[in-house]
Amino acid sequence: QVQLVESGGGWVQPGGSLRLSCAASASMNVMGWYRQVPGKQRELVARITIGGTTTYAPSVKGRFTISRDNAKYTVDLQMNSLQAEDTAVYYCGGNQYSTFAPFKSWGRGTQVTVSA
Repeated sequence: QVQLVESGGGWVQPGGSLRLSCAASASMNVMGWYRQVPGKQRELVARITIGGTTTYAPSVKGRFTISRDNAKYTVDLQMNSLQAEDTAVYYCGGNQYSTFAPFKSWGRGTQVTVSA
C-alpha cells in the first residue's frame, strides 16, 4: 500500500492563495486531489497522470493548477482566487497501476478554510 502525506492546508481569506503538497512513498500512475465537506460525498478537484494529462473540476478550472514531480513522487495543488465554497478537507490520492481506475491510496487529508 502506497503511503501519502499531505501538507500545506490552513486558513486564508477569500481571494487568497494556498499551495497543497503531497508526497507518495512510491511511483503512482495517476495522482490527484479530492475534497470533502461534512455531509457530502468526496469530489474530484484535479488529477494528473504520470504523462502529465490533467483533469479539473469545472468549479476550480482557471483558479487551481495541479503539477507533479515524477522523480520525487510528489503532487502539488496551487489554489488561487480561493472562495468560501472551497472550504473542505482536501485529500491526496492516487492509483499506482491504472490511470482510469478509482484511486486506491489516500492521505489523511488537510483542512482548507476560506473565510473573512
